[in-house]
Order: sequence, then C-alpha cells, then structure tokens
Amino acid sequence: MTVEQRNTVADILYDLRFKVTTIDELPAESRPQSLAVGYEIQDQLVKRLEARYRGSGIGYKIACTNTQAQRLLNTEAPVFGRLSSCFTRSSPARIKAKEFCLLGIEPEFAFEIASDVPSSDPPHDADTIVDYISGVIPAIELVGHRFSDWGKFEAPVLVADNAVHQAWIPGSAAKKWQHVSFAEHPVGLIVNGRVALTGSGANVLGNPLNALAWLANELPAWGRSLEAGDFVTTGTCTDVYMAQMGDKIRADFGDLGNVDLELV
Repeated sequence: MTVEQRNTVADILYDLRFKVTTIDELPAESRPQSLAVGYEIQDQLVKRLEARYRGSGIGYKIACTNTQAQRLLNTEAPVFGRLSSCFTRSSPARIKAKEFCLLGIEPEFAFEIASDVPSSDPPHDADTIVDYISGVIPAIELVGHRFSDWGKFEAPVLVADNAVHQAWIPGSAAKKWQHVSFAEHPVGLIVNGRVALTGSGANVLGNPLNALAWLANELPAWGRSLEAGDFVTTGTCTDVYMAQMGDKIRADFGDLGNVDLELV
C-alpha cells in the first residue's frame, strides 16, 4: 500500500468519525493487509483528530484482551490504540450520545506510568511491571466502529481505526493499590440503578498487569515505549454493554472507586 493509499484510508476513517456515519466496510483496495500498515494509518488518523480537536497524546488503550473481544473483532491477539486528551472526560462525565454511531461501554483498569519503561530481555511480566506504576485508575472506555457490523474487522483494520477507541472516562487515581489482587478484584457495571454486568480483572489476559506488561513489550517493535506520565487502559473487565441515549452508567471498582457516565 502506497503512502497516498494509506493517507486515503486515514481520510476515510477520519471523515466517518467527524460525520458520525458508517459504511458497509472499507473498499477492498483500501484495506490494510498488515499490522505495520495498520499502525501507520493509525498514526495519520490520530494526527488528524488531534489537530481538529486540539488534543495531544496521553497514553494508550489495549484492545482484545479477552477471548470474547478477540472473537468479536476477528483477531487472535491484543493490539493497541492511542489515548488523546481531546477524547478524555473526567468522571462524572456527561457525553452527547449523538456524537457517536455506537455506544459500547467497557469498565477497565487503567494505570499511570511512574517512569520510562525500557525494553527488557527477559520481557516484562506482571511481577516486574508493577515497579513502573504510580497509580491505579478505575475507568470506562467508550468504544465503537465505523462499519455496518463488528464482523467487518480484521486485525489491521482494527488497528487502523485506532482500535475502535472513541472516548475515555477516568476516575480518581488510587495511590494505595499494592494490596489489590487484580485478577480477583470484582467489577460491576450499573445502568440506571441496576446491575447490568459483572466481571473481574481476570477477564483482561488473566490479570490487567499481564496486559500492561504485554504493551511494554510490544511498543518497542513499533518504535515506541511507555513513558513517565502515560496512561494505559487495559481492556474490559466485563462483556461490552451497548448503551443508549439517556443511560446513567456507573462502573463500580469497589474500594478502588467508581466511574460515572451519563449519555445525554
């Protein structure tokens, strides 16, 4: 795929987001065929969005950290997207539903990075990555796509569309988190006062720390690395909840706090 073709795909994905509309799928000649091309298109898409909405990068999101999400998006491994200040709203947040074609809600463990994370051999794991964490953040990610259905995705297209990231709603960072067993820590999604979904950190590659370590090991392959001050949201702890306008949503992380979102 030429540079011009990659820019054309980035333009298509940008226009679909800006116009809040969908297409059946990307034209065959416009579909990225490799992760490398997908990440190049992602870079261009994010640059366009941040220029329009006057935002800047604040970290990363990890997608497909459980088998349900991998089946839904036709991929066998995680991928990453980018978090931007222009699509971040602190809890409690009110977001206009009409700004999005699809309203997928994911309660997620997120982490704030304390110091630059170097590449490592042996690779980082759940035990070693904790040394680079300054805080744990309960969060909601709002996900959605630009196509007629989820089945139109494959890994390179998913990557190009910034891993279907739409918005991020962080709660308050917990500085005292060392006692938490993330794999066992329960998470509930409460919609309009009723429990809609339950889950735990085990839904995120068995442990959200596994996902964070995966990202630290993966980024250098793409010329990137986790840096001090970055935020990383690690993937949904429950099934994805498809929300509607008027929903009042709370992600309950127990003693780590709550995240509140209203779709207006």
